[in-house]
Amino acid sequence: MRIFDWLTGTKRPAAGVAAKPAAEVRAALLAINQPALPFVVRDGAAEKVDLVAEWRIVDAAWHESFAKAGITKVFKILMRLDADARTVRAVDQEWSVEWRAGVPTLALAVQGFRGQKFEMSGGVRYGFKDKGGFGKVYGYNFSTGEMKTPLQNATTGAGWTWRGVTFGKL
Repeated sequence: MRIFDWLTGTKRPAAGVAAKPAAEVRAALLAINQPALPFVVRDGAAEKVDLVAEWRIVDAAWHESFAKAGITKVFKILMRLDADARTVRAVDQEWSVEWRAGVPTLALAVQGFRGQKFEMSGGVRYGFKDKGGFGKVYGYNFSTGEMKTPLQNATTGAGWTWRGVTFGKL
């Protein structure tokens, strides 16, 4: 580990792990997608990057979970694969969310943010249940690490370096 790796979130592969071709790294990152995960990894052509990982806030299956949790920010990771350096460069992006009549509306956050974000949020709600009695009605936990860790593991497992970009070009 280099001195500033912890600041940028840079993760390097273990010694002796052979670097795979860019197409295999891309496939490994896309293979992370599972319906049970609160985020999706998709093609990033619309954002002019290689891949994007983002919360499933507008996905009907996850819509209620995000709304109940009162999530007000959406987290996105933009990724570019650099085959020459065998590096996935990643920058974080944050959006604010407004809930109108239970429907999420995405809007760019008023404050600018670029770099690496490490954030956790969670909560528990107690109240009266449908069948009577008082108790835990809903609990949630969301963390940027929930999205970053599988992406970093897929990258380093393919022999590439995950480099968080704070300053400079993605």
